[in-house]
Amino acid sequence: MKTHKDLDCWKDSIELVKSIYNLTSGFPKEELFGITSQLRRAAISIPSNIAEGAARNSKKEYVQFLYIASGSLSEMETQLIISNELDFIDGVKFNAIIDTLNLIRAQLSGLIKYLKK
Repeated sequence: MKTHKDLDCWKDSIELVKSIYNLTSGFPKEELFGITSQLRRAAISIPSNIAEGAARNSKKEYVQFLYIASGSLSEMETQLIISNELDFIDGVKFNAIIDTLNLIRAQLSGLIKYLKK
């Protein structure tokens, strides 16, 4: 691996951030400092933690940051479910983002297993 920018999980999580920003731009304005802000912060946390972990000196630290990124994925999934339940998201968009989220979760899991060998 050259850098974190070569990882599919990092690339896909950058695309997820863009999707979340596009999605939340249509949320009710009164949610700007509520769920909109929470979703955006959780989304940004994912590629940020992948990058920070990759820059660390040990595999153990790297894995810890990947676990933090996984936690942010779960946080974001919960917020998306709530947004869907509140009818802020159309079902097709919700399913597409959840599919991307699950792909990144699988990528992170695979990378963690690889690094723990």
